[in-house]
Amino acid sequence: MNNPMPTSSQPLKIGTRGSPLALAQAHETRDRLMAAHNLPENAFDICVIKTTGDDRTLIDADIALKTIGNKGLFTKEIEEAMIAGDIDIAVHSTKDMPVEQPGGLVLDVFLPREDVRDAFVSLKYKTISDLPVGATVGTSSLRRRAQLMAKRPDLNMVEFRGNVQTRLTKLENGVADATFLAVAGLNRMDMKSVPAHAIAPEDMLPAIAQGTIGIEYRADDTHTAKLLAAIHHTETGQRLDAERAFLAALDGSCETPIGGLALIEGDQIWLRGEILSPDGAKVFKDETRVPVGQAAKGGRALAAELLEQAGPDFLTAH
Repeated sequence: MNNPMPTSSQPLKIGTRGSPLALAQAHETRDRLMAAHNLPENAFDICVIKTTGDDRTLIDADIALKTIGNKGLFTKEIEEAMIAGDIDIAVHSTKDMPVEQPGGLVLDVFLPREDVRDAFVSLKYKTISDLPVGATVGTSSLRRRAQLMAKRPDLNMVEFRGNVQTRLTKLENGVADATFLAVAGLNRMDMKSVPAHAIAPEDMLPAIAQGTIGIEYRADDTHTAKLLAAIHHTETGQRLDAERAFLAALDGSCETPIGGLALIEGDQIWLRGEILSPDGAKVFKDETRVPVGQAAKGGRALAAELLEQAGPDFLTAH
């Protein structure tokens, strides 16, 4: 942009997926920028971009994400639009983001983190322990599937995709007895009526960066970088420095179930992490505490420790 500030005639173009949650996150980003810079709503243009992961045919057929690419499924087309100059920024669920961005793009602006927990969702049962032997649980998450199988190998796991509304309809239709959703998404959409019960991180470690909105932009767009700096949440960024370094060191593009969560306690980062075999039969977990300024270093060190425990072939053996 040639103008430091967006205007109604030259709005800042915000790229996003079209799901209700993605739009809620784009609106939150826009509203925070409006407040930070005293700008009107028409100084922003929210541009919906369909991604491969949004293909209705794949969702309805419950095609497993890993069979069509997994990482990047919800970002590729949006990033291509930004590289082409069709949009100025992209708003993402950071947990969907690969650890490396395409050349010329930067992901280093994060909004204040929402609730990090997973939610157990069922029309029949309140908790995982209430599920009877042989009950069917639907999820498209490799992590959630492995974590649940580690606790309850007696359960029947099925692929389960779609937005919140789609998944609830599948529960009503008896496709599964239960599923999981992120508490953050339910909160952002104010869906208090969903029969959801939050699971403590001690019982189910969340996905890397769960609950975080990340904003991506072009590395050479200094005007936009300055605009975004005003809404970046430093503490969230520090926590993600640790978590995403942990993921990167484990190769975030692999199909190994990975969980991780960083918290800040005083001047320390407390990072917990785990890697699992897809069937949940093997679980390796550990934690570390490092100074906040060494968050990324701590993430890499914890990854190295888990890989040492699991053995050199763990990431490729599954």
